[in-house]
Amino acid sequence: MSKLLPTKGRLLIAEPSILNDNAFNRSIILLTEHTSKNSIGFIINKPLSYSVKDLIPEINCSFVVYQGGPVEQDNLYFVHKAPQLIPESIEVAKGIFWGGNFNSLKELLNNQKLKTSDIRFFLGYSGWENNQLEEELETDSWFVSENNYSNIFATDNATIWKDKLLEKGGSYKIWANAPEDIQLN
Repeated sequence: MSKLLPTKGRLLIAEPSILNDNAFNRSIILLTEHTSKNSIGFIINKPLSYSVKDLIPEINCSFVVYQGGPVEQDNLYFVHKAPQLIPESIEVAKGIFWGGNFNSLKELLNNQKLKTSDIRFFLGYSGWENNQLEEELETDSWFVSENNYSNIFATDNATIWKDKLLEKGGSYKIWANAPEDIQLN
């Protein structure tokens, strides 16, 4: 079976071997950019205890904010599927868009024109410099998977990592059922 190459719109799945990395342990990252100079993505399965309103009080929105990654954790980012409502969005993959006009977004959220299945918010992002991601792929920190979800924003945070390991099969099936704290095994 040939390995998939990282491209924007695909998913990076944390290998079980990075158990001791608090930032990326059991992470699923949506790649939003992958060029010869850098890669950027957002961890989609690690909700935080904050809502959008907690971070930006003038926005009346209780949508959960996710841990996007260890870079620029004081910045709020968003990925969505509503480019017709949010101008200046960047297409990541078919039906998935990154960023856009923040004033339009604020108005949409305050008027409750978006659902949680339309958008996801992130504090920080995951980033790699030139060739860094490729090196991490070669050392088995990650594997690449197609984003085969009809709506990535409606996935189950608690099971998506396990589901991707089961999908990969082989020895990954064993790791899929390991406890989060491996010392409890």
